[in-house]
Amino acid sequence: MAWNEPGGGDKDPWSGGRGGDQGPPDLDEVFRQFRRRFGGLFGGGGPRRGGGGGGSATGIGFGFLLGIALLVWLASGIYIVDEAERGIVLRLGRYTQTVGPGPHWHIPYPVEQVFKVNVKRVDEVKHRAQMLTKDVNLVQMTVSVQYKVIDPKAYLFSVRDPEYTLQEVTESALREVVGTKTLDEILSKAGGRDVVVQEMEKNVQALLESYNTGLQVVKVNMESPQPPQAVQAAFQDAIKAEEDEDRYKKQAEAYERDIIPKAEGEAQRIVQEAEGYKQMVIDNARGETSQFLQTLKAYREAPEISRRRLYIETMEAVLSSVSKVVIDVDESGNLLYLPLDRMLGVDSAAGNSSSGSPLFRSPPPLASGSRTNGNGRRAGTPLREGR
Repeated sequence: MAWNEPGGGDKDPWSGGRGGDQGPPDLDEVFRQFRRRFGGLFGGGGPRRGGGGGGSATGIGFGFLLGIALLVWLASGIYIVDEAERGIVLRLGRYTQTVGPGPHWHIPYPVEQVFKVNVKRVDEVKHRAQMLTKDVNLVQMTVSVQYKVIDPKAYLFSVRDPEYTLQEVTESALREVVGTKTLDEILSKAGGRDVVVQEMEKNVQALLESYNTGLQVVKVNMESPQPPQAVQAAFQDAIKAEEDEDRYKKQAEAYERDIIPKAEGEAQRIVQEAEGYKQMVIDNARGETSQFLQTLKAYREAPEISRRRLYIETMEAVLSSVSKVVIDVDESGNLLYLPLDRMLGVDSAAGNSSSGSPLFRSPPPLASGSRTNGNGRRAGTPLREGR
């Protein structure tokens, strides 16, 4: 049926088969519905009477949210650097500054970025490999390098991977040092290992500085190098012999430190004893000289008495040790023999008198330095004439 036939209901080709009130959608109405729906989200509270009040409320809500987002973004630039760290600030990918410990602020991402680097932590890199020595021998080496960061900027931007660079530098320095030493020098504890460690530390640090890695070598440690398996037992014996030699040297030095003071003390004691003996001999000689001079003076004053006294004292000294006495009795042809050693019970071995003899007892001991004559007088006492 044609669109303009009677009963068609005033249809036209643009109505889409619907009634005349179902024409194309009104764009203004669509926009108003969109604004009503999203106006409440931004604080508009829906359409209001009186004209453009809804659009103004929507603008205020959007600005408020935008301000909050801006504050949050600015607050994200606050950061704290620890005591052991340093902060590297980049602005649009370019280095700007290095900041120390404490709270700081930077323009938030993506304008500025901050990388924190620990400059006090000591890390370690180990390397193990077989190497040729100067005398073309294989040796198994294991070294560890302790390091720390001293330049955060160079550590982050000079090399791509500082730890990998350090491993390669360690191997290079180790091969260089081992290639200049013989196997005996490397295995020797006396000085070979210490020299290898010192040269390695020096070479590794020089290479790290030439690459500007920002790393510093703290210490290089080397484990005991191992010789080839075929001669390992022989080298172990050689190392043990060197250790024994060093131990014996230390024992000898300890014995030397112990015996020399004793010998010096003994020598000093002998010298002092000799000095004392010398002084004693001199004093005895002076005493005898003084005694002789006194005797000479007494002899000059009384020659006869002095001769008799000297005779008696001499006989007393001679007969004091004789245990047999022979008496020549006048007017008799026989000699009287007195066995004093038996009568006194004198022990021939000890020379002590027996306490069992009631008739003969040994006289009491004289005072030290005193001498008596035959009549019981002290030596040196002048004898009266006629006695």
